[in-house]
Amino acid sequence: MAEKKTTARPAPERPASYEAAREELVEVVRRLETGGTTLEESLALWERGEQLATWCQEWLDGARERLDAVLADAPDEE
Repeated sequence: MAEKKTTARPAPERPASYEAAREELVEVVRRLETGGTTLEESLALWERGEQLATWCQEWLDGARERLDAVLADAPDEE
């Protein structure tokens, strides 16, 4: 049975902010929709897009948690 070669990839670089990650994600989607890339390039773009989307969601979840904490500590205004 032939053994499948794997190449170690460096860990993807995380953008410095939500806005930077979202901007890069928009560019990845644009490139995928435009086409004209090889299968390997498309797969790499897809993987990068998935990672960016995960990071964006983590930032949004963190922001929601912070807002919820602030709202929970705020006095009722009745």
